[in-house]
Amino acid sequence: MQINLISDTVTRPTAGMLDAMMEAKVGDDVFKNDPSVNALEEKVANYFGMEAALFFPSGTMTNQTAIKLHTQPGDQLICDKYAHVYNYEGGGVSFNSGVSCKLVDGHRGMMTADQVLAAINPPDFYHSPKTSLVCIENTTNKGGGACWDFDELQKIREVCKDHGLKYHLDGARLWNALVAKKHDAKAYGKLFDSISVCFSKGLGCPVGSVLVGDTKMIEDALRIRKILGGGMRQSGYLAAAATYALDHNLDRLEEDHQKAKEIGELLNNLEFIKKVEPIETNIIIFELDESKMSATDFLAKLEEKQISIIGMGQGKLRIVTHLDYTDVMHQHFLCILKEIG
Repeated sequence: MQINLISDTVTRPTAGMLDAMMEAKVGDDVFKNDPSVNALEEKVANYFGMEAALFFPSGTMTNQTAIKLHTQPGDQLICDKYAHVYNYEGGGVSFNSGVSCKLVDGHRGMMTADQVLAAINPPDFYHSPKTSLVCIENTTNKGGGACWDFDELQKIREVCKDHGLKYHLDGARLWNALVAKKHDAKAYGKLFDSISVCFSKGLGCPVGSVLVGDTKMIEDALRIRKILGGGMRQSGYLAAAATYALDHNLDRLEEDHQKAKEIGELLNNLEFIKKVEPIETNIIIFELDESKMSATDFLAKLEEKQISIIGMGQGKLRIVTHLDYTDVMHQHFLCILKEIG
């Protein structure tokens, strides 16, 4: 039995999703004539209570577009040191926008309003970059699927308002946070100037992300998407998958979260495990006691059993539960971990 737990991006469309894709009405989205894309964009905008939305091929492109729209070359954005826009987007912040990052030493990828305030460069001190944007990631990838406290997000919103800063949410796995914390999506729409959400993480789509904001911003985003090569033609087939995912795959994220917690509980009881990060959603990050078992040996033992997880560097390993990780696979994996232990 092959079990792939390296990411929630490894899923394949279900039969129902494939049916929805094949039945999609399509047009040329570069000319904004694809009815399925237009319907998805309207659905996501309404979901967050925001004015407009734009469909993209990837979450990285949505984030990079938002950063480009909110900044000017030479500016600086504030983000946590674990942030995806800094660590996992190929240096796009500097390459695409000519912007630098002021990194904050937060907790599991989450910073406080006081830390954001302290990171703002004095606007009249022209020797330092102009601070123009704050980027938040929820849930946090490197932080182990951690969910932000909504009150803290509101406090950061006030800091941004007081200092004339834009506020962007990298919500690649925001779906998981909404389900885990029972938060209202429209409350997020009121807080942020822009939100990116991903449909190929957690919701089981083959590809696709959406950027949400006000009408003017999304009109400008259309040009940036073109420049970055993100215009697609009959992308309604992909949009139909995303619409299906919103209608059918959102609430079931609780199953992924429960499986992740059960894996974490077992790992905590194994003598060669040094530490397991707190688990709120579908990501488990843990460290081995290298004096008892090396990460290389552990990964090799799993590979022998046709189980794949991922190394994150610095001695950390990651497991991500997802739509294609079945109950049968889950029980099998737990048995394998017990055998190794």
